[in-house]
Amino acid sequence: MSTKIGIILGSVRGDALGSKIFKHLKSMMKDTDDVKYTWLDLHDFPLPVYDHEEIPLMAKVSNTTEMEEKWLNAVDEQDGFIMMTPEYNHAIPGGFKNALDLVGSQVSKKPVQILSYSCFSDGGMLAAASMVPILQIMDMIVLPKPVLVWNAEPNFEADGTLNQDVENSQHFEKRFGEAFHDISFYAKVLKDNPYK
Repeated sequence: MSTKIGIILGSVRGDALGSKIFKHLKSMMKDTDDVKYTWLDLHDFPLPVYDHEEIPLMAKVSNTTEMEEKWLNAVDEQDGFIMMTPEYNHAIPGGFKNALDLVGSQVSKKPVQILSYSCFSDGGMLAAASMVPILQIMDMIVLPKPVLVWNAEPNFEADGTLNQDVENSQHFEKRFGEAFHDISFYAKVLKDNPYK
């Protein structure tokens, strides 16, 4: 049985940098017999602000909307994740945090690789750091080395093509390949050996 990896784009800013990287990864990483990818763009999940009485880490959320159910089912079906985030005021976007606030047991004991990106030199490092305690309290297994994509606006065309003539493009390509390899490996190990 194949391992399912969900790639989540945690921003809804139209054709911003994240969308370009998301398109690039989608063109680069194709399904195989062993690994199937699910491309989860928050554009496709317009969620209301979380206002349920339950704490998702402690109890199943009731009275969910159709869109909330769609999001939770999509997350639940994955064995591991790559979560992509820009940096907004030294943290992840509010919409991404809201989407994660709805999630509970659907991600417990599943591995996750953080991929942060920025038009600036820090590569979204503080956003990546801000995600770690969120994912840990959600009982996820966070891989130790985030993928940082910095000064990256010139590297990606609108259609997701990576311009190999721009500085750091080859490094980014290498890190993407490593990240997908790592998350696929750990997701398979944990799927084949579930925590008890």
